Amino acid sequence: MKFAVTASPHIRSGDNTRRIMLDVLIALIPTLIAGTVVFGLRALAVCAVSVVAAVAAEWLWRKITRQYGTVSDFSAAVTGLLLALTLPASVPYWAAAVGAVFAVVVVKGFFGGLGQNIFNPALGARALLMLVIPSAMTRFAAPGTALPLTGEVDIVSSATALHHMQIPALPEQSLLDMFLGNIGGCIGEVSALALLLGGAYLVARDVIKLRIPASYLATVALLTAIFCKDQDPLQWMLYSLLGGGVLLGAIFMASDYATSPATPGGQVLYGVGCGVLTVVFRYTGLYPEGVTYAILLMNAASWLLERFTPTRLFGAPQKKGGLRR
Repeated sequence: MKFAVTASPHIRSGDNTRRIMLDVLIALIPTLIAGTVVFGLRALAVCAVSVVAAVAAEWLWRKITRQYGTVSDFSAAVTGLLLALTLPASVPYWAAAVGAVFAVVVVKGFFGGLGQNIFNPALGARALLMLVIPSAMTRFAAPGTALPLTGEVDIVSSATALHHMQIPALPEQSLLDMFLGNIGGCIGEVSALALLLGGAYLVARDVIKLRIPASYLATVALLTAIFCKDQDPLQWMLYSLLGGGVLLGAIFMASDYATSPATPGGQVLYGVGCGVLTVVFRYTGLYPEGVTYAILLMNAASWLLERFTPTRLFGAPQKKGGLRR
């Protein structure tokens, strides 16, 4: 018999890792469906390969290191699916598999496993793939393109909304197309509606709080409206929010428990930092997207934000005497 020995206070709760991860998987279903509708069955196959590779890597890593098995908590499946949603549907299957193994074994496993990793595993793996195969990571099929399930994918790369904005110019796609998902891009970033439905589910289930997503998106909105590169600040701001991986990153990546601050004040500052860096990278970087590196850099700063935004300990007196109210 195994006993879990933990420090007080001991609070009974129905929440556990398995339930939380299952909720995240459910929240990602609308986005997965939207990506499959836009890019066909190959998008679904890329997601399946990534999930299977992540789960297999988790099982094998726990066996090799003789640690308690965690495959059944769905954390590896979530990592694999999130990684796949950040990839183009045309990416080679082997790349999705390699990225999933790297995410689970290196980004998460080398640091001690779930809850002890410094960086978001899915984004860490995406950053690696961007470094190793940048051409495959920046070739996006146009919506409705019939991508083959097997063999080499030969497509004419379609310019995304962010590519137009880097010119700078407003995208050819309408705001309605971007909201519903009739655009090119990575599998999980094409439908803002699907991402918002998933985010609403997570908030309703109390899996995530609004502090990080709201502060992240508000910062991006404010900065892109102030530093507008077009004559219409409102449209430029809306395109900036709906284009690329901002919504996917704000809702599902930045709010990761293990890599974000635990304090309320730290979460707000963390979201603001993600927003600032995203806009800076989009405006000055080589690639039109900056969400991945913005969140990874803020992951590294999470401990510092927690340190400078402490919460009041229960029953702790104020420095000048008395209890805080």
